[in-house]
Amino acid sequence: MEYRLLGRSGLKISTLTLGAMTFGGLGAFAKTGDTDLAGARRQIDTCIDAGVNSIDTADIYSARKSEEIIGEALTDG
Repeated sequence: MEYRLLGRSGLKISTLTLGAMTFGGLGAFAKTGDTDLAGARRQIDTCIDAGVNSIDTADIYSARKSEEIIGEALTDG
């Protein structure tokens, strides 16, 4: 995986980011996708194994369900 520095912070961010817009699949975001916890966990684990260290999410994605799924996937093993 290739990494870049985030400004002068010293943080190294992977050049690839996992987009979590499909996690949850509620409301208008259901048209984009409907990834449940098990599917999100598989995607996150695959990305971590590949060296990805950044997940793009927003509280608007599936009425915050996306962020809840990410939190569960990262804390449950």
